[in-house]
Amino acid sequence: MSSTPEEIQADIERQREQLAQTVDQLGHKLDVKAQTKAKVADVKVQTKAKVAEVKDLSTTDEGKPRPEVLGAAAAVVVGVALLIWLRRRR
Repeated sequence: MSSTPEEIQADIERQREQLAQTVDQLGHKLDVKAQTKAKVADVKVQTKAKVAEVKDLSTTDEGKPRPEVLGAAAAVVVGVALLIWLRRRR
């Protein structure tokens, strides 16, 4: 198992590169500020996509509210008003 000086030098360089990569990975894991920014950006993208999806589902092609959405909203308002009226009546 005799290695030439060139092989030993190449092995040392390979190990240095692996160690540098490991240190970089650990540094990235410990960078809480960067991870937080990345998470916030990801949540923003997901939220925008969800808002667009809900908007698309709740409006017609012309951009007007769908009748069933208006009906559901009216039912909720009537239900809340009825609950308030019943509680005040007691």
